Parts: sequence; C-alpha cells; structure tokens
Amino acid sequence: MITLGSMALDSLETPFGKAENALGGSATYASTAASLFAKPGIVSVVGKDFPQEHMDFLQERGIDLAGVEKAEGNTFYWKGKYGFDINVAETLDVQLGVVEGFKPKVPEEYKDAEYLFLGNFEPAVQKSVLEQMNKRPKLVVSDTMNFYIDKDPEAVKEMVKLSDIALMNDGEARQLFGTTNLMKAAREILKLDSELAIIKKGEHGAIFMTKDSFFSAPGYPLENVVDPTGAGDSFAGTLTGYLAKTGDLGEENIRKALIYASSVASYNAEGFSLDRLKDISQEDIDKRFNEFKKIVDF
Repeated sequence: MITLGSMALDSLETPFGKAENALGGSATYASTAASLFAKPGIVSVVGKDFPQEHMDFLQERGIDLAGVEKAEGNTFYWKGKYGFDINVAETLDVQLGVVEGFKPKVPEEYKDAEYLFLGNFEPAVQKSVLEQMNKRPKLVVSDTMNFYIDKDPEAVKEMVKLSDIALMNDGEARQLFGTTNLMKAAREILKLDSELAIIKKGEHGAIFMTKDSFFSAPGYPLENVVDPTGAGDSFAGTLTGYLAKTGDLGEENIRKALIYASSVASYNAEGFSLDRLKDISQEDIDKRFNEFKKIVDF
C-alpha cells in the first residue's frame, strides 16, 4: 500500500490542552493507521527541520520512507484552534514550506503497488502519482478538502472519476455537488464512474452507497475527545489498509472496513497528535469493532 500526502508539524489548542510542533500531516496519520493492518510506503516531502525522531517512529511502525523527499526549506506547518464544537477547527497559521511546488517522484519499488491512497494534495499532484504507477492499482482511494473544491471543482471531480473510492466529508460533498442532501451528493459521486460512494460525517460516522444498496456506519460515542486532527486521515488509512490486508473488495467486506476505520479514527481523537495511535493494539481495535456491532444490533 502506498500513501501520498503531507508530513507536517502542527501546533494546536483545544479546550483540553495544547500541543506545539507535534507530528501531523495526512500521510503521517493515514500510514500510521494503515500500518495496523498493512505495510505502507509514503510519498511526501519534509524540510531540513523535520525531527529525526519522527522518521524513526514511522520506520519502527514498518512504514517505508523511500518516497519521502528531504528538501531545502521548512516542513509544512499548521497552527489551529478548536472550541467546544470539536468538529470545527479555526486555522491560525499555515506555512506551506517545502509542500509548495512539490512534484512527487514515485520510487521504482512502489510502482507495482496494488493499493494506493491519494491523500490531501492538489488534484494535479494526485493524478501525477497515479500516472507514475506501472499499472492501474487494484484499488485507488482519494481524499480532498474545501480549499481544492473552491479552487477548481472540475479538477476534483476528475479525481473522483479516476478513483475507485473518492472520500470526502459531508461539507465537501455538499459543496462539490451544490446540494444540502447527502443522498443526492452520493448519487452524484456514483454518476462519475464510481461503483460506490463513501461520505464521512465526522463524529456521526459515515454513509456508504452503491447503485443498489445503502449502509450507514455510526460514530462511536466518545466521552473523551481531546483532538480530532487527523481523524479523517486515520479513517482513510485504516479503510485502505484493511482492504489491502484482506484483498477483498466485496460490499460486505467494505462495510467491515468502514467499521474498522471508524474504530481507529475514534481512538485517534482521544489524544493529541498520534499519541493514541502509538499505543493501541489489535486487541483494542477488535474490542471497539465489537462494540460497534452492539450499537447497531436491534
């Protein structure tokens, strides 16, 4: 499994504490979550200021860093603040650093990977990574954000067409397709050559739709939300990693993958940065997976 995304240093404050220059970035969260199920490799860029301890941690998790470029300049930096509505982040500062103008080079040993997650980057960058693969991967998962939808919605829609699973949250789906109704937004995703549509709803779970079926994955009822940063990327990484591990892209298994993804994402929100993902075990994940099963049993 290969992951394209940012590697970052984050400073943030929530009602429950703060963190300075913590490890962050879409590729970091996604690959760490995926490493619970698969062996990911990262395509990304960091600056000379990126701490070696973070690289060591990722390698200890079995994550391949051959695709991580170390460039002159500073690592991507984000500073934000959350209020008591923990779903809404206020961005206080963004410094693109070495991410600006980044043109990824996919290592030869990555080019035959069968599972590819294209995390938050410009659609042109996502497309360039896909085009560098020797063959079409078995599964291509992509993600996006409001900034790219504002900038070029047609380019985002093109990536939806090129992806097997185009992940987006509820706000992004409404924005991209100009509707307040998530069912209608999911139908629009299906019209763009997609076999299925998955829309994330933050603490309220996710919906999964095909032309003939509908599934709603609940959110886990967390009582100890500390920092939701990276939860969406953890969700995406787990989803892709679990499907890579099982090799089964059938609808029933995708439903299971969604529950595993929600389980890991909920753990991620219980600590700052990757603190909780560093600690959880397969036993922890299976326990929460089974709790999800009880939640929807009636």
